[in-house]
Amino acid sequence: MAITAAQVKELRDSTGAGMMDAKKALTENDGDMEAAVDWLRTKGLAKAAKKSGRTAAEGLVAVKTDAGVGVAVEVNSETDFVAKNAEFQEMVGTIAGLALNVDSVDELSGTDVGNGKPVSEMITDKIATIGENLSLRRMEKISGGKVVSYVHNAATDGMGGIGVLVAFDGDDAGIARQIAMHVAAASPAALNEAALDAEFVARERQVLTEQARESGKPEAVIEKMIDGRMKKFYAENTLLGQAFVVNPDVTVEAAAKDAGITITGFVRMAVGEGIEKEADDFAAEVAAMNKS
Repeated sequence: MAITAAQVKELRDSTGAGMMDAKKALTENDGDMEAAVDWLRTKGLAKAAKKSGRTAAEGLVAVKTDAGVGVAVEVNSETDFVAKNAEFQEMVGTIAGLALNVDSVDELSGTDVGNGKPVSEMITDKIATIGENLSLRRMEKISGGKVVSYVHNAATDGMGGIGVLVAFDGDDAGIARQIAMHVAAASPAALNEAALDAEFVARERQVLTEQARESGKPEAVIEKMIDGRMKKFYAENTLLGQAFVVNPDVTVEAAAKDAGITITGFVRMAVGEGIEKEADDFAAEVAAMNKS
């Protein structure tokens, strides 16, 4: 019987199997959905579905650069042990390489890896073989005259716990790489004052205003206090305004200028940032066991 795309989608959604595997399962079982699920389970191809509910907050960030373009990609796993797995590392490297030619994580997810399967199916297959939930979480791309990369806590070449890209104009890649290391350590919120999120700035100004008014000083003095504190805020939160970790006596902007380069942008991506990790409550587990 003819297998419809809707049937294939339904089976994929319920099992996590790849598109071609789902289609084959339905074909082998004459379109019987339950039999197709059992067929996939027998082949070990529905294993991914059992993993998909687990929190994947570990993994790797990979960075790639090519001809003035840089990309950072985060692929998550459940444990940091998997980040040391050569098979996982190879997959992440493949994904990062493909990311150089696309503009969004959705586009990347659908990109053919070279064997007729998209990235999303490659990941599903690895879930089955590696035995943990894996996910392509995000990618960020940057371009400029030149782009350098840096990886902190590297697991292997080009990937690790924190990935940084710095775009710049000029010739001194050495200082640009030092600035990339600075970005990894200092985690600036934006390149400069103009690039800071407006809501973030407004919220900070409101807090500082309330703090200053509690001093009971005249309004003119309060305004100067606020301006001074906002200046410090900008210096602490913008890359160009921060004290350079290599030489804290100068700002990053001054260090770059002295070296004859101009920093035009950066990306900093850390594994698992923003993900709420599940914590095992062993005490609660023991208590529950004793009650049973």
